[in-house]
Amino acid sequence: MDLPGEPAGTRVVVAMSGGVDSTVTAALLAEAGYDVVGVTLQLYDHGAAVPTGRTCCAGQDIHDAREAADRIGIPHYVLDYESRFRQAVMDDFADSYLRGETPIPCVRCNQTVKFRDLLETARDLGAAALATGHYVQRRLGADGRPRLLRGADPAKDQSYFLFATTPEQLAYLRFPLGGMSKDETRAHARRFGLAIADKPDSQDICFVPNGRYQDVVAKLRPGAIEPGEIVDLEGRTLGRHQGVIGFTVGQRRGLDIGGAAEPYYVVRLEPEAKRVVVGPRAALSCREAALTETNWLSAAPLDGQPVQVKLRSAAPMASASLYQGPDGQVRVRLDEAQFGVAPGQACVFYDAENASEVLGGGWIASAPTAADAHNALTPAAAPAI
Repeated sequence: MDLPGEPAGTRVVVAMSGGVDSTVTAALLAEAGYDVVGVTLQLYDHGAAVPTGRTCCAGQDIHDAREAADRIGIPHYVLDYESRFRQAVMDDFADSYLRGETPIPCVRCNQTVKFRDLLETARDLGAAALATGHYVQRRLGADGRPRLLRGADPAKDQSYFLFATTPEQLAYLRFPLGGMSKDETRAHARRFGLAIADKPDSQDICFVPNGRYQDVVAKLRPGAIEPGEIVDLEGRTLGRHQGVIGFTVGQRRGLDIGGAAEPYYVVRLEPEAKRVVVGPRAALSCREAALTETNWLSAAPLDGQPVQVKLRSAAPMASASLYQGPDGQVRVRLDEAQFGVAPGQACVFYDAENASEVLGGGWIASAPTAADAHNALTPAAAPAI
């Protein structure tokens, strides 16, 4: 844990969502002799804007966290963070979709509610650290500063979702599961006799458990979703849609248009014109991206520094170089063209040699494609770097 003093005299707050990972985190720390306090955040009301389903931080999961804390023998508190979560995560989620972006609310939640608000609560409780069940690793560098590394299990690595963690936050955070696989975590849960040992992982955004994010946006922003046209790169109308929020750059399924010699993909969203622009896969080819809200976990790089990047959580690593634009934005130049690079997603930088250490990352503000160099329908609307 890299904490001074004896475990018995060292308090650690554990963020307990009611799932296997955070529960085992609390149990392992209690077993090691730390003064563990479990905290669960109540983030939303199921009856408000959220359909029922398998989620976290509400309903059954709060009950599971409380029951697990009793089993482990640690104090447990439930904190009402609904208003903070609504403002910092859900409202941002809805507005991002209405701007034609593809948001990642889990990153916003980590960036704001968990690693800002909850971290301060942990300090108020006199804790030396806040521990979570994320599958990432934290190690001290030669200079004594903590570094964020990918989880040991590639299938469970969550480093992409923690790129916005600040160096100051990382100094206070601990991730006991970073060196484990999920199978090892479940084995610990069974060893501790925890009822949630075989509880399934949540596969959805916590407040969109059935995958119907359009319904959530419609409830959060009544009347803001309007139908419009689906057009090709030449401006020909191919069909109609019920709202640009139903689409993301790179999407192929669900367009409900046919007759083309090759499949259509969404290549651009124009929310002000209520237009979805589609084209062949080649039109999605992207070699550059401009970022906003860039966060550095290591020293900011020199122009031309080679890195490995992830442009979506499930995307493979891609080789790239970083540059500083004249407007101060960080620019990413990809060694090879990538497809489906969507504004609103994150671009996370990793060490160029072994792609293990997270150097930082930012939100994709624009990512010009081959379609933007084509005789596009509205060139002025195309993002530019």
